[in-house]
Order: sequence, then structure tokens, then C-alpha cells
Amino acid sequence: MGLVGVVHTARVKGHMADKILIIDFGSQVTQLIARRVREAGVYSEIVPFQSAEKAFHEMKPKGVILSGGPASTTEMGSPRAPQAVFEAGIPVLGICYGEQTMCAQLGGVVESSDHREFGRAYIDIKEKSELFAGVWDVGTRHQVWMSHGDRVASLPDGFDVIATSDGAPFAAIADEDRHFYAVQFHPEVVHTPDGSKLLSNFVHHICGCAGDWSMAQFRQQAIDKIRAQVGDRKVICGLSGGVDSSVTAVLIHEAIGDQLTCIYVDSGLMRQNESEQVVGLFREHFNIKLVHVDASEIFISALEGQTDPERKRKIIGGLFIDVFEDEANQIGGADFLAQGTLYPDVIESVSFTGGPSVTIKSHHNVGGLPERMNMELVEPLRELFKDEVRALGRELGLPDSFVGRHPFPGPGLAIRCPGGISREKLDILRQADAIYLDEIRKAGLYDAIWQAFAVLLPVQTVGVMGDGRTYEFVCALRAVTSVDGMTADFYHFDMDFLSKAATRIINEVKGINRVVYDVTSKPPGTIEWE
Repeated sequence: MGLVGVVHTARVKGHMADKILIIDFGSQVTQLIARRVREAGVYSEIVPFQSAEKAFHEMKPKGVILSGGPASTTEMGSPRAPQAVFEAGIPVLGICYGEQTMCAQLGGVVESSDHREFGRAYIDIKEKSELFAGVWDVGTRHQVWMSHGDRVASLPDGFDVIATSDGAPFAAIADEDRHFYAVQFHPEVVHTPDGSKLLSNFVHHICGCAGDWSMAQFRQQAIDKIRAQVGDRKVICGLSGGVDSSVTAVLIHEAIGDQLTCIYVDSGLMRQNESEQVVGLFREHFNIKLVHVDASEIFISALEGQTDPERKRKIIGGLFIDVFEDEANQIGGADFLAQGTLYPDVIESVSFTGGPSVTIKSHHNVGGLPERMNMELVEPLRELFKDEVRALGRELGLPDSFVGRHPFPGPGLAIRCPGGISREKLDILRQADAIYLDEIRKAGLYDAIWQAFAVLLPVQTVGVMGDGRTYEFVCALRAVTSVDGMTADFYHFDMDFLSKAATRIINEVKGINRVVYDVTSKPPGTIEWE
């Protein structure tokens, strides 16, 4: 199933849930629009412009948002919004390219400009507007985030200029009678400080959405949907120990109870005490049927001598599928495979250019298994973003310490141990990582950091401990701040903290005699080292 028709028939509190349709023209930040709308308590979906007309008629939204994008309306064949959107009598908001295509399609003129704007800019509010109500007053100036080359040269009939900038005389425009609005800047990004208020104004004040979409409501919708799909048949869930698969398992168990069996493949690449925590949580706390497979010897033996990170990933993914399939066959009788697929996975798999799908990590979403085992997928989280999955986990009673954990890569410690892998090196890394995270928690910094972890480098250096010479490994510490993992900055620790963490690691972990801190942002680096 694609992006269209996900929960269009879901009833909430006896009425049809209000919905906003977001038409994607290829912006790198379209997902942020959906996040901001959902943060305002309104359900939203993103569809690529090619399938937008079908989605629009099926969804019957209370409003439409047109995203930004890299194309130019001055070129032949550039993307357009369905004309039906402008003829339906509902509010429409165009953002950046969305403003340009709105103007081009309604009779205005867009031109290429030598005066481009990228990054921070300032707009002056010229006229009162429903879009700005209670947020910006006439005569005031406000910071926004611009990213455009083309600009509107003349407006369609019925539109007025409501804000200008130095590079964009039509920085914000409005046709108040038809409830059409457009801005040249990006209100969805944090660099436009009041942007979320503008989007909230659009969906609540202008579109009339109730703003009552919540995790409690989603939980009941999802349970009803799972029961309708599965009936009295059996489901198998691949449990990785991560937040996504854990929330998936607990939600499905709440819907169908013992019809669900989870399989936890222990690869030997998990963090310290993680396998014990996962098994304890699901068997004892939630009383979910769980098969725990200790396959660590198989994985570590297969990885021995492998130094190429992509080769490591493929080995881990292939072994996971083999082990999982063996266990599933032993259980037998299951018709469904549960996966923790999230909304960003779904969006990315439908390229706005119509190109090939983005590959989802096979060992995480057990790619290939449904076809090999002739099973149908159950993906109850495919409508949610990561932060919404965490909120659902809390709604389901998962402990905060579990739901709030930092992201952990599917291949586990294998990609935090560059170079060759051995059980000894993994044990060293596990200890160092546990100490580092313990110090972060003690300092009260865990929730302020998106992701923190240790890396064991394939480098040994000379050291002195007591009166003896050592020749041991280097440990790199990594911590980043991020909103969604797409970009990240290194966390600016106090030097006293780093000194304390490094001292503990060197004193307590045999095999490490030097600690360094990674101060690389993303881009140019990635968050993980491999």
C-alpha cells in the first residue's frame, strides 16, 4: 500500500478525523511540514505530486499545503498541483515552490531572478491577514528562512501582498476571499522562529480543524485496524530490541494477545545487558510470547576478518534473515509478519521523481522475508514519525527508560568497531560504551542528546600505566544533537565532563589507554562511523 488511503476511514470520537493533505514537490524538508501540522493536533499526510489528484479526492482534506521543491515553474514540464485543489473551495497554503506554482497556475507570473535568497532573511509585514492573526502585526519585522532562486513577478487576480523581504517583493501573499495563502520562506524549519504558529493558524483558524488528533486516538484506531486485518490468524514479529519493533510488538499484543509470537535474534552485537533487558521486559512485564535465539557465535564467526562496512551490513542482514526464517518455520502456522516501518520509510520509498525506492535496511525491516515465507505484512506504525512512536510507546505503558533510548543501528556494535571484529573487541567496546552513557545520565544530559556512543578504533597507541608501558586501543566518544537525524551537530560537552568520562574508561576498561572526542557535524560526516 502506498501513501494514499492509510487511515482515511478512521473515525475519531464519532466523527471523521480532520485531515490536511501535503503535496510534495521534492523539498528536503517536506517531512517537517507534516510534523508541525501533527504537533498542532491535526492528522496530515504527504503525497508526491504525481499521485496528488487521486489522494485529494480519496482523502477529502479540510486544507492543502503545497511544499517547496528544487524545480522551476519557468521550465516546461515542471511539477504542478492538481487544478482540482484550487477549485474545491478549501484553504490552500503554498510554501516556496508551492507559492510559485500556485501563482503560475492561477494566472500570475514567476521569473528567474538574479537576487536569490538562501538562509536567514527578514520580512516586513505589510497587511493584516488571517495567516498572521495573533502572530505578526502590521509594521513589524521578523526572521524567516529563505531558499529560492525564482520569485513571483506579478500576482494572480484576487491576491494581495501581505509581507515583503529585500529579495522577494511577494514574500507572503493572500487571497482572503478564497482562503489561498502563500509564502516564499519556509515556516516549517526551526530557523523561522514563529513558523509553527503560522502553520497552526492555517490548520486551526483558517481550515477549521479541531486539533484533536492524539496518540490515545491513534492507539485505538490501530488496534481496530490490526484486529480487522489479522482476524484469528497468527502474527510473527521480529524484535530487534529497538523502540520501533518494541512498540510494534506491544501494540499488536494489545490487539490480538497470544496470536502474536516475537522472535528476538541475539546477534552478540548488542549493548551491555541489552538482551537481558529486552527478554525481561517482554516475557515478564508484558507477558508476550518470545523466542530468544542466541546466535552470537554464528554472527561473530561470520564477521571475523571482515573490515568493509557494507560487507559487514550484508553479512548481518543475510544471517538475520536465515536465523529468523529457521525459527519462524519451527513456530509454523503464521500468516503475518510484523514490522516497525515508520512514516519516513514510507515517504522515502515513494520518490517524488518517480525513481527507484530507497532501500530500507534489510536486517531492521527484515526485507525479503515476506516474499520468501509467503507472509503478509502488518505495519501498524507506518503512519508515525519517530517522536510519535515514542509517544505511542508511553501511551502503551513502555517504561520511559526504554522508550527514550537513543537510536541504535541495526547492525549494532559491528559498525562501531571499525576494522576487524572479535568477541574480545566487542566486550571492550561494550564496557566503554556503558561507562560513557552512565556518565551522561549522571550528568543529567541524556535527554538533551540525540545519540551518544563509543567507538573502538582499529588503532593502538603507546601509553603508560603505573610504571609499565601499554599498547592498547583508542576509544572515540561521539555525541550529537539533532531534530530528525538528517543533520546533526556534535554536543558541546564541558571539558570536565569529558575528562571524567575518559578517566573512568581508561581506569576501568582493560584494553583502552587513550580516549578522543569526535567534533564532526553532519554533514560533512555521518553520525555513525561506518
